[in-house]
Amino acid sequence: MPQNLASPTSDAAALPHIHWLEADQACSALWRSERGGSPPKRVVLADDTLTADSAYRMACAGTGMLWRGDFQNARLLLQAIARRIDQVPKRKRVKATQPTPISEAFNQHRQAQAQRARTLGMLLVELDASYHMTLRRAPDVSLACSEAWGDADTTAGASVVSLRELMGVTSAHEWRRVGVEIAALGEAPGNRIHPHYGVFSPVRGEYIGLVATAHLPKAPKGQSGITAFDIGTGTGVLAAVLVRRGVSHVVATEFEPRALVCAQDNVARLGMEQHITVQKTDLFPPGLASLIVCNPPWLPARPSSPLERAVYDEGGHMLKGFLAGLSSHLAPGGEGWLILSNLAELLGLRTRDELLATFDQHGLRVVSRIDAKPQHPKASDATDALHQARAKEVTSLWRLALQKSAAGAGHGHETAAD
Repeated sequence: MPQNLASPTSDAAALPHIHWLEADQACSALWRSERGGSPPKRVVLADDTLTADSAYRMACAGTGMLWRGDFQNARLLLQAIARRIDQVPKRKRVKATQPTPISEAFNQHRQAQAQRARTLGMLLVELDASYHMTLRRAPDVSLACSEAWGDADTTAGASVVSLRELMGVTSAHEWRRVGVEIAALGEAPGNRIHPHYGVFSPVRGEYIGLVATAHLPKAPKGQSGITAFDIGTGTGVLAAVLVRRGVSHVVATEFEPRALVCAQDNVARLGMEQHITVQKTDLFPPGLASLIVCNPPWLPARPSSPLERAVYDEGGHMLKGFLAGLSSHLAPGGEGWLILSNLAELLGLRTRDELLATFDQHGLRVVSRIDAKPQHPKASDATDALHQARAKEVTSLWRLALQKSAAGAGHGHETAAD
C-alpha cells in the first residue's frame, strides 16, 4: 500500500492575522478558522468578569472576545451564549397560519445554523507556537491540534482560534483515540474505525448495514474472488466491511488529504494492508472492478465549511461524476452500489425522477434497491426544524448494472426492494 499519501498541514504563511490592543500595545497572531471566515475586525479582551448577556450582545455584533480568564469559565460562558441563541424571544414567536414549505424551512435552518456558528465563534482563545494555552485550568490541547492542523511550526508564532472550533478539535481527538465500534467488522477489539478531524464519522449504522448484507456479485470466470472500488472512502469503513465479507481486494479512493491519512491509518489498524489499497484520485482509479461502491454526500447544497463536505455537495458533483463514470469501470457482470438517502428529495433539492433519469442517461439499470430506516436521534426528534422530512427519510442501496442490449427491460426503472 502506498505510504505517506498525505498528512495534515499547517501552512502558517497562508493564514491571515488577527489584531488587537493589549496593555496599550498593538498585538497580532495567526488566525485559524476551519470555516475560512475572516478574523473579527473588532477584538476586545475578556475575562471572568464578563457576563453572559454582555458576551451575547458583543458576539451578535461581531465583536471578538479574546479570553484572558479561567478556561473552564470560558467553556461555561460559551454554553450560556448558546442557550441565548437557541431561546426564541417571546416577541418573535408568531403563530403560523399555515405550515412552512419544507424547502423554505431547510433554507431557514441553514441560515440559522450559519448565524449560530458565527456568533459562537466570537469567543476566542490564544495558542502559543506549540499549540499550548496559558489560561488557568486549560487542558493540554497540543496533540489534538497537531492531529487537526499538522505539526506546530514554532517559528510561526502564536495563533488565535475560536473556543468553539478548538472544542471541536479536542472532541475529534477523542473520537480518533477511542474509535467507533462497527458491528459489521466482527468482534472486538478488531471492529473499530478511528475517524480523524474533518472526516465524516461512521456513526450512522444503517448505510454500513446495507453494504454488509447486500448480495455480492459473482466473481469473474476463472477467478476465486472479486475486486472492488470504494469511491470516496472517507474513514475506509466500507472498504473494510467488504474485505470482512470476503472481497479479495479493494481500491479505496479519496481526494481529501485528511481522509487519505484517516483511511490509511484505519487500514493499518485493522491489518488489511494486503487487501486494501488507498489511492489518491478524484473518483475512479484506472481499471475495472466487479463491484464499485460509492456513498456520496447526500445533499446537493453548498457546504459552508470544509467540515460540511461529507454532507453537502453543491450541484451533486460527486453523485453525477460517479454515475457518469460507472459504466466505463464496471467489469462484465459487475455492479455499482450507490448508497443514498432520500432526504434531498424530501427537502425538494432533487426528485426521484431526476435520479432515475440520470441512471438511464448513463446506461445504467436498477437491479434492486434495499432500504433502511435511519435510527439516529434526529429521526424521531419532533422539535428538529427538519422533522417533517427526517421522519420520512429512507437510506437506500441502489444496485446498478449496465443496461441490457436487448429491448431494454428494466432500464432506469426501480424494481422491488430485496
